[in-house]
Amino acid sequence: MNTATAIAFANIAFVKYWGNLDDELRIPSNGSISMNLDGLTSHTRVHFDPGFRQDALMLNGEMAVHPALQRASALLDRVRALAGLQEFAQIESYNNFPTGTGIASSASGFAALTLAASRAAGLDLDQTALSRLARTASGSACRSIPGGFVEWQAGSDDLDSYAFSIAPPNHWDLVDCIAIISHTHKHTTSQQGHSLANTSPLQAGRISGASERLHLCRKAISERDFDALADVIELDSNMMHAVMLTSTPRLMYWLPATVQVMQTVQHWRKSGIPAAYTIDAGPNVHVICPAQAEGQIVAGLEQITGIERVMTARPGGEARVLADNP
Repeated sequence: MNTATAIAFANIAFVKYWGNLDDELRIPSNGSISMNLDGLTSHTRVHFDPGFRQDALMLNGEMAVHPALQRASALLDRVRALAGLQEFAQIESYNNFPTGTGIASSASGFAALTLAASRAAGLDLDQTALSRLARTASGSACRSIPGGFVEWQAGSDDLDSYAFSIAPPNHWDLVDCIAIISHTHKHTTSQQGHSLANTSPLQAGRISGASERLHLCRKAISERDFDALADVIELDSNMMHAVMLTSTPRLMYWLPATVQVMQTVQHWRKSGIPAAYTIDAGPNVHVICPAQAEGQIVAGLEQITGIERVMTARPGGEARVLADNP
């Protein structure tokens, strides 16, 4: 086989990944927990050919150049080394949701690329090996390989830093109501932000409490305890952004509508409406709620000035290979 197509889902981190022990291998400073997002997908086709003179990447219908192509080629180099392959490849990848705005497009994109490239190169890697490989391209991509609710154990080296499922998609009928505040590609990428984390005087404190937050999040998911989940994910999100705001240089991804959503969600919960916010590296806000509250939450978000639209997603499955007709 020299061609394969794969699909992977974006994920939203409940306990965040921010900062690395090893930037090259993307060994994280702390473990994280996330939920895959059904319907928010990266669809990626990889074709190796001895006639190609270099790698090429078509992303959302446009030819990509440095640094996107460089990151993709670096991952292909790892695949080629594992497969004993010398051929270059053409990559065609499409995201059906905004790219580079804090909705984990790099996670789903590199998870799909990892699976498609490895299969096209003739490899049949297990889920752990795929997760480890995806991690080297984008840390959060390792969490988009397994399905449902996923934990990434930080580990200490390439072998023991990978993600695995802690509950299947149907374990808990949650909905992520994503308030799209901006489609604009963020000026400082997550990759750049990770390298700044240790410049914040708050990062050490965030890391020291991560194991307790992981425990609380894991327990909340296991017991389907929404109030406990809400407490830990909002705390963890706030802590990550506090690190960003106190890094050198400082990172501010929020827009006025971002803050408005955060305040509104807190008001809703005090009023008895089950909702909790979490924000990745971008202005868009993920509002998590039980499925029965989805209609109420979406309607409320649509009334907030500055929100362009609201997308919704339930827990999603694992990355998978699709039938390919080259």
